[in-house]
Amino acid sequence: MSQTRIPCLMMRGGTSKGAYFLAHDLPAEGLLRDQVLLAVMGSPDARQIDGIGGANSLTSKVGIIRRSERPDADVDYLFAQVTVEQAQVDYGQNCGNILAGVGPFAIERGLVSVRGPVTSVRIFMENTGQIAIAEVPTPDGTVSYAGNARIDGVPGTGAPLIIQFEDIAGSSCGALLPTGNTIDRFDGIDVTCIDNGMPVILIRASDVGRSGYESPEQLDADSELKAVLESIRLQAGPLMNLGDVSQRSVPKVSLIAAPRDGGAICSRTFIPHRCHASIGVFGAVSVASACQVPGSVASGLARAAPTGERVQVSVEHPTGEFTVELRMQNGQLAGCGLLRTARLLFDGDVFIAQSVWQNEVKR
Repeated sequence: MSQTRIPCLMMRGGTSKGAYFLAHDLPAEGLLRDQVLLAVMGSPDARQIDGIGGANSLTSKVGIIRRSERPDADVDYLFAQVTVEQAQVDYGQNCGNILAGVGPFAIERGLVSVRGPVTSVRIFMENTGQIAIAEVPTPDGTVSYAGNARIDGVPGTGAPLIIQFEDIAGSSCGALLPTGNTIDRFDGIDVTCIDNGMPVILIRASDVGRSGYESPEQLDADSELKAVLESIRLQAGPLMNLGDVSQRSVPKVSLIAAPRDGGAICSRTFIPHRCHASIGVFGAVSVASACQVPGSVASGLARAAPTGERVQVSVEHPTGEFTVELRMQNGQLAGCGLLRTARLLFDGDVFIAQSVWQNEVKR
């Protein structure tokens, strides 16, 4: 046989879709594993026609999961962003959407036993070293994907999957405000650099001559704007402790404007070069968190959120809204929680050329 088969689950997690693997079904960390993941997705190719990627960064994602040896976690989860048009795999960020499928995957693959109508799965996020707790519906002894929960950006409904995060401030950059400033200025434009689970640069849309209510298609076609945003991103990266980000998918850039559909803030997020049809989980957490930081570029635009130990912040995006619950302690961010859904799409083997990797399948 001229091809290598690799056991794989394809799952939708939140508003993303990805290939999920047991770690021992892939090569060990390094160049060979990256080559395998590129071959699985069909990168580099704008259509990803020779792989299972969906020709979009939201559908070219990978979760690598193993049983954890840590006393505080059930499984370890490593996220990999496979670039569509470049031979590049980025491990420098979390993905909260793909995270939504990790708990169900762990139960489907027998890494975690069902523990009642709801099974808590403690997940160590290898990319950033934090713990997430996924509350997976298991009412009949198996994972339930059907339910009445609805999230914007996904058609239909699904079983509610609650994810709680312990302190994730500075998870990639080392601090909530990684430059040490509430406001930085690049190319004459004020920005707020923030990392509460995802490194994000927030820019008032009006400061770059845009409304912030444009469609993703309009913004993707705006080459002048994208050049401005990339210049800012390349300057901010080193100051955010991310180094040279010219070949990285972080930090993201989010244009923000005053809300107009009942939320707290309106967002248009680039990931990093294409405008997201909605907004990523951790991106939404970082944007929501900036609304609570006095003096940030978001604070003057955001509709004031209620005060208290649990604050809900609704982040508007092109296809709806994303509500983040921020846990506050003595006026400081202490954690967050959110609602996602997930669905198993297929369970089988993905094939790549043996010229990339030859391996005996471990059953």
